Amino acid sequence: NETELFFLMEKYKTNNNIFCFLGDVRDGERIKNLANDIDIIIHTAAFKHVILSEYNPFEIIKTNIIGVENIIEAALYNNVQYVLFTSSDKAVNPTNVMGASKLMGERLMTAATTLNNGTVFASTRFGNVIGSRGSVVPLFLQQIKKGGPVTVTDIRMTRFIMTLEEASMLVLKSLTLAKGGEIFVTKMPVVRIIDLAEVMIEIFAPKFGYSPKEIEIKFIGSRPGEKLYEELMSEEEIRHSLELKDMFVILPAFKALHKKVVYTYPNIKSYKITQAYTSAKEKPLTKEELKRYLIKIIGDYL
Repeated sequence: NETELFFLMEKYKTNNNIFCFLGDVRDGERIKNLANDIDIIIHTAAFKHVILSEYNPFEIIKTNIIGVENIIEAALYNNVQYVLFTSSDKAVNPTNVMGASKLMGERLMTAATTLNNGTVFASTRFGNVIGSRGSVVPLFLQQIKKGGPVTVTDIRMTRFIMTLEEASMLVLKSLTLAKGGEIFVTKMPVVRIIDLAEVMIEIFAPKFGYSPKEIEIKFIGSRPGEKLYEELMSEEEIRHSLELKDMFVILPAFKALHKKVVYTYPNIKSYKITQAYTSAKEKPLTKEELKRYLIKIIGDYL
């Protein structure tokens, strides 16, 4: 994204420690050159729109899978100390191309640990980052600004949510804990999408000159490949996972391949997890709690 990269460069032009470079994760040689003398790589580049991914699966393979391979090879070639891959809840029991590609990215990162040159490879799974591209919050905001209707797929739908700041802290914390091959899952608030729509209408409608009662909510049905709830850890994965105070750690399933790695962490809460971590099984925020949560970050959407 050349334009956004330019704006980022302008924003930090007085900071001598920040440099911006153009490139593409599909270009292995470019990534290998950029990784020279680098200590930490945080890999966030991906195609993530579900429907577009279904129509363009070969493009998704090139970026979301081969791109991860390029990052791994560049890190190994340059003896990078840490590589963290940012994954998605859609990698758990995937029902679409995008989710399957993110799951494959996780598998590649875990496998890279067995190459054992000293580089630590790990992954972290995200829920919905509020306000990020592709999230429902900007869509709801746009619909409210136009006077509605606000479109909700299904009244039963639930989602994990987190702020950009919380997502950033998850990445940094995962890096401090990583031993190699793990997948880190942070504990996140859960919302009912219908509650999110109603609370956003209550907060934002007056700011755009409407009464909340004027904004209609329209149910349009779930889209192909879309789940009613989100999964961040599956029933199979809990058998080789442990729980920290505010995170879960999914250890590699094939332990024999990672026997040289010692998986010890501070403040382990439990070595036995009894149920999968899904938004359907967690208590959602009340509307009042959700309102307070949104108001904290309200300035980002105005």
